[in-house]
Amino acid sequence: MKEHNKNTKKTNAARLLDSLAIPYTLQAYEVDEEDLSAIHVAETLGLPAEQIYKTLVARGDKTGVLICCIPGPAELDLKALAQASGNKKVDLVPLKELLALTGYIRGGCSPLGMKKVYPAYIDEAVLRQQEIIVSAGQRGLQLKIAAADLVTVLKAKVCPLCH
Repeated sequence: MKEHNKNTKKTNAARLLDSLAIPYTLQAYEVDEEDLSAIHVAETLGLPAEQIYKTLVARGDKTGVLICCIPGPAELDLKALAQASGNKKVDLVPLKELLALTGYIRGGCSPLGMKKVYPAYIDEAVLRQQEIIVSAGQRGLQLKIAAADLVTVLKAKVCPLCH
């Protein structure tokens, strides 16, 4: 099931799935440094934007760092994330903190294989998808995984997160 060429370097996300024997495919694409959006990734891969999930890293006033995955075209509702995570207030972490917290950079932040395991939340739209695409942990490489498998691996709470 793995579709990647032999020169594709295994990412932490791929190694984690391999260790758990969870099937996935890797899909490489041409990176546009001017447009790192999930919409652009979807267009480049020829997939519906709703199937591409972006990973956002936030910090709650009570729980600390947490991650969420939402469909590419959607916008995160911080109040909904705060409510789902038991916080009064949640803010996205500043970009300058992303690498130190996760081991990943903007445009290549996978919800899998981060430096630490953080509480995870996935928008309820995931229930309408068989498979979703998330970053494999580097710009230009996406990982296709069964939606249910991603929820299981992340021990994610599925809840409404978008406007």
